[in-house]
Amino acid sequence: MSEYREDAKRLLELVGGKENISSVWHCATRMRFVLADSSQADVAAIEELPSVRGTFTQAGQFQVIIGNRVNEFFKEFQAVSGIEESSKADLKREAESNQNAFQKALSFLSDVFTPIIPAFIVGGLILGFRNFIGDIPFEALGGTIAESSPFWQGLYDFLWLPGEAIFHFLPVHITWSVVKKMGGTEVLGIILGIGLVSGQLLNAYGAPDAIIAGEVPVWDFGSFQIQKIGYQGQVLPALFAGLAQGWLERFWRKHVPEYLSMILVPFLSLIPALILAHTILGPVGWKIGTWIGSLVYQGLTSSFSWLFGLVFGSLYAPLVITGLHHMTNAVDAQLIADYQGTGLWPMIALSNIAQASAVLAYWWMTRHDERENQITIPAIISAYMGVTEPALFGVTLKRVYPMIAAMIGSGIAGLVATLTKVTANSIGVGGLPGFLVIQPQSMLWFFICMAIAIVVPFVLTLTFRKGGLFVTEKEQVEQAAAPQTTASTERGTSEKLAFEVEVIATPADGEVIALDEVEDKVFSQKMMGEGFAVRPTSQAIYAPIKGTVTSIFPSKHAIGISGSNETDVLIHMGLDTVDLEGKPFEVLVQEGDTVDIGVEIARMDLAAVEAAGKGTDIVVVFTESSQVERMEVSDYGKHEASDIIGEYKPKDHFSD
Repeated sequence: MSEYREDAKRLLELVGGKENISSVWHCATRMRFVLADSSQADVAAIEELPSVRGTFTQAGQFQVIIGNRVNEFFKEFQAVSGIEESSKADLKREAESNQNAFQKALSFLSDVFTPIIPAFIVGGLILGFRNFIGDIPFEALGGTIAESSPFWQGLYDFLWLPGEAIFHFLPVHITWSVVKKMGGTEVLGIILGIGLVSGQLLNAYGAPDAIIAGEVPVWDFGSFQIQKIGYQGQVLPALFAGLAQGWLERFWRKHVPEYLSMILVPFLSLIPALILAHTILGPVGWKIGTWIGSLVYQGLTSSFSWLFGLVFGSLYAPLVITGLHHMTNAVDAQLIADYQGTGLWPMIALSNIAQASAVLAYWWMTRHDERENQITIPAIISAYMGVTEPALFGVTLKRVYPMIAAMIGSGIAGLVATLTKVTANSIGVGGLPGFLVIQPQSMLWFFICMAIAIVVPFVLTLTFRKGGLFVTEKEQVEQAAAPQTTASTERGTSEKLAFEVEVIATPADGEVIALDEVEDKVFSQKMMGEGFAVRPTSQAIYAPIKGTVTSIFPSKHAIGISGSNETDVLIHMGLDTVDLEGKPFEVLVQEGDTVDIGVEIARMDLAAVEAAGKGTDIVVVFTESSQVERMEVSDYGKHEASDIIGEYKPKDHFSD
């Protein structure tokens, strides 16, 4: 049987069964589901499957991260489910049916701008290099590099060619992408874009002065005139024109006979779209774009720029989670067109770095966990290179405290960036390589901001975890359950260690129950291991086994004991009691203390726990199944504290 067969079967059950799957597809690293009812997916249980590295929902898709061997996993999933793979297009259509209008609009914007990003990247690099050689004076040269020799001057002039093609002719790229997205004729989208930036039009960059002076050329139709204004570098006019072209083409395809379609559809869609662009859509789009750009620019340059930078820098990562970050591409493009640079993009690059640094700190703390390494190491690399989704959905969002640490770090970096007017030539180059698109005069301050985005999240992530701040109860349980290293008698490298059966006692007066009766999935689904629970009737809590106290939570609600053969046992007092900050608990032992059955280790104020709306169950779990050969509870029901109710046998092993 394949190593993935059992996990594939279990995944099918946990997503709600075959009948809950509308379509499924896989990419290079993950399974992508469109579910009829996404609430049926048991996310917590899915993420506990050995083959699964994490999950997240985006753009109507429930995505399960498997890793590089996703193709093998998917074949097993097909075998156990009988479901054929959907095409990527089918999956997107199904996913869009699960989206509301706002989500569809964001998805549309993403699909329009994504194909253009490579042009932005190369354009930013070209402008950055051009600014370096042509705008920065060097004392040793007596001027700029371009002024020092004909070669550099020629290169400076030549590089304007691709720069102009990318940024001044941006409407051509946008109309092509919009029409393509809408299923229209791509070449008509290109022609429409050229109609917005043609040489016979007044260049947009000089239009305001010409309008004030009354020198705008026009097309004169006798009874009315249309101004010959170009839309070089403009985003919304091109976006609106492309939408008009795409909609008109769809409309006429439905109403024009097929034998006339080739002739009439292009004419009846392109010409009206051009007229609308130069009479209504262009002026309206320009006005809205200018208003948005001006609003953001005021935020970046006003006396409250520090607050704008703090808020935007902190909240950009949550924007990525919601998909709202796609809107920033359009705003960045508008800022570049109106102000020859953008202050938003540097903060986006810094947010990428902050997420990577938080995951780097988390990796450092979990570096001995191979399963975590499979998630954290690729996430660190991709986030430092500007792609944060693996870091967000695989680590920081799930663990909470790295997310908060990253948001604080990127917020501080954003504050400094706006105060010092850090500006980028372009967008597209994020993470550590982001400095390549930063304008030369901003370079030093951007490096300082990068240092903040690296150091602050790293330190805060370590601090939060050590102090238990913003740490989920599940992770606190995992920390306490981590194997502890204790001193043991030296033995030969091949000496067999044989261990006898050890007894288990109830830790308190009350009713002993099975784990599946506990109202906490982490325990009832045995995510933390085998064990039992007690519904206590008194406050005193006793050691359920003999051993050594290895861990005590800062919130005092859980104690770890290492038993025979270093078998790790967790005594968890109450359910979801981590946020009570230790108030109902009194711990009577210290780490390193040796305890035996019947030794009182803690007290829990049952009335205070109940008043806080929490369960009072005391859970005892053997957290490392690999350490235990057998664990049995033979006597459930009512008991007094320290009654023997079962036994466990540690696994034999060889020591080194």
